[in-house]
Amino acid sequence: MSHQVTVLPSGHQFTVNAGQTVLDAALKAGIGLPYGCKNGACGSCKGKVVSGDVSLAPHQSRALSADEIKQGMTLFCCASPLSDVTVEAREVRAQGDIQIRKLPCRVQSMERAAPDVMLLSLQLPANERFQFLAGQYIEFILKDGRRRSYSMASAPHEEGPMQLHIRHLVGGLFTDHVFGVGATQMKEREILRFEGPFGSFFLREDSNKPIVMVASGTGFAPVRAIIEHMAFKDIRRPVRLYWGGRRPQDLYMDAAARAWAASRPDFQYIPVISHALPEDQWTGRSGFVHQAVMQDLPELADWEVYACGAPAMIDAARHDFSAQCGLPVEAFYADSFTSEADVANPVVV
Repeated sequence: MSHQVTVLPSGHQFTVNAGQTVLDAALKAGIGLPYGCKNGACGSCKGKVVSGDVSLAPHQSRALSADEIKQGMTLFCCASPLSDVTVEAREVRAQGDIQIRKLPCRVQSMERAAPDVMLLSLQLPANERFQFLAGQYIEFILKDGRRRSYSMASAPHEEGPMQLHIRHLVGGLFTDHVFGVGATQMKEREILRFEGPFGSFFLREDSNKPIVMVASGTGFAPVRAIIEHMAFKDIRRPVRLYWGGRRPQDLYMDAAARAWAASRPDFQYIPVISHALPEDQWTGRSGFVHQAVMQDLPELADWEVYACGAPAMIDAARHDFSAQCGLPVEAFYADSFTSEADVANPVVV
């Protein structure tokens, strides 16, 4: 049985068929609900059920708490309507006519940027133009049908191969293959399949507010795409990039970030290391990356924040920036890099 969903305040309506979630149906109908992981782990698609009933699939409690459920909140990626439903959600309008597609690609090159980070360059079929927004991600479709998500580090205007930054997760089905752990080793010219683009983590170009970008680890990848996109389009909003890692080697493209700071008067770069060892001889900022932002910018009411990386960092930044620095909830945009473990261990709250 199908049900109708009405989105407030826009008034947009779409139909959800049996077996679909609210988010799946919205995307197919061209309705731009915000989202990230699509598996109940990140909380980006959270919204309120104003009327009607939904069935909520297992999800992470950090993405949607029991108290939020009592307040009528839900995760659209896990919610299936049991009746006609009215929901309240911010819509994302910048996707335009970009179509989600399935495409093959060929591994053109693999470059080890850090002990646990691989720069993977992918060549698309000749004469194929893959449209996406800087900051979005793709999903690799593995042979058994499982999927793995990675953000594009390339900006849409950049010619040539599409680049991804892959961090090795020990025991990870895909990343073990990339890094040659186990029975197989990814090789140049290997053929992969992916679907995309996905995600609502991209620059809101209708704003002129200054920007704080917060990245941890390979969360730098979509941030790089957005920064290069801004340069290409001559968007001159002030930007402060805070990039955090445990040790200096985790800032695997530090030289590129320093080059941006040296060449762009409206750009600042603040690297932050949380667990430097004596042999690292680290003399820069120390501690957690989101706390460095708060030390420098105790008032964030007039800023926008784009945060990408580890879920713990995203959760802490979202809470602390709002509670302690006055950042409006609607000015926080995030892409939480949930892992296979996050998806494999959902909880019902």
